[in-house]
Amino acid sequence: EVQLQASGGGLVQAGGSLRLSCAASGFTFDDYAIGWFRQAPGKEREGVSCISSRDGSTGYADSVKGRFTISNDNAKNTVYLQMNSLKPEDTARYHCNMRTASNDYWGQGSLVTVSS
Repeated sequence: EVQLQASGGGLVQAGGSLRLSCAASGFTFDDYAIGWFRQAPGKEREGVSCISSRDGSTGYADSVKGRFTISNDNAKNTVYLQMNSLKPEDTARYHCNMRTASNDYWGQGSLVTVSS
């Protein structure tokens, strides 16, 4: 029943910004983490950022620190990823993940393309 819907991707020029959204539904647990992962063709999946429901703590990959910001709107069950100063190497499909004590849940992802 858990569903994760990622949205907000698109085509932007280098230096531009996008905000991704991950809307979660169909869950009752309150101990979980939401993460953003990305994968480009020919490359391994990379963890980008995550946020914990326990204390709101966040984490970022070194490649996006200072440029990306993760945040949570609990009223909407939505996690956001604000992406600024985008680079062509950020081009990838970005997937939303929810990790609980027993399962991982994945959304369909949203494609981000950054032109040079």
